[in-house]
Amino acid sequence: MLSKIFKVFILLLLFFSTSNAADIKIFEFTEEELTSLKVRKVRNAKEKTIYTVGKNNKGNYLRAVADNAASGLGKEIKINLNLTPILNITWKVEEGLTGIKENSKKGHDFAARVFVIKKTGATPLSNRAINYVFSSNNDVGTNFPSPYTKKSIDNVLATTKNNLNEWITVKANVKEDFKRLHNLDVVEIDGLAIMSDTDNSKRKSIAYYQNIYFSSN
Repeated sequence: MLSKIFKVFILLLLFFSTSNAADIKIFEFTEEELTSLKVRKVRNAKEKTIYTVGKNNKGNYLRAVADNAASGLGKEIKINLNLTPILNITWKVEEGLTGIKENSKKGHDFAARVFVIKKTGATPLSNRAINYVFSSNNDVGTNFPSPYTKKSIDNVLATTKNNLNEWITVKANVKEDFKRLHNLDVVEIDGLAIMSDTDNSKRKSIAYYQNIYFSSN
């Protein structure tokens, strides 16, 4: 009898420890944070994307202007996907990139994207990534490998075909997506990055990011 009660207690403890996991905010979008984030300019891109911070009634946001430019902002952070597998993103695309073929090298640009990175080897080239994108041409739910590396999968979470110049909030189960798209059982990810890029299409985009965090549901 006591052993049964003990087992029930352990199950309840595990349930509450996972279901009540605190949300993990990834970016603060402040001037101080902007100077501390790792900036990575895409090789052969003529210019860096211009990132600036702002504020509205929902809090701080990041504005990204890419004019024939490409660079990302990254942060190394460990996230336990058993506790908080859900990535939440609030974002808006003011000026998109309609008419490009996003799964080709000449058109592989997105006005807004959030990379989730899992280290799977000794070098950055061995990493696996899911690239959650705000597309201008594909429907929500579409996914395809990057034309530059099959180790990064583009996964459409939003599209300007439905939500041009509108703030929207999207969710993705990162743990399930790594299994579905990479066939990897991932317990912990190693970092996130934001990037708005137009270096392949030679176009201009304007996008905004806000309130990016992980949650249990």
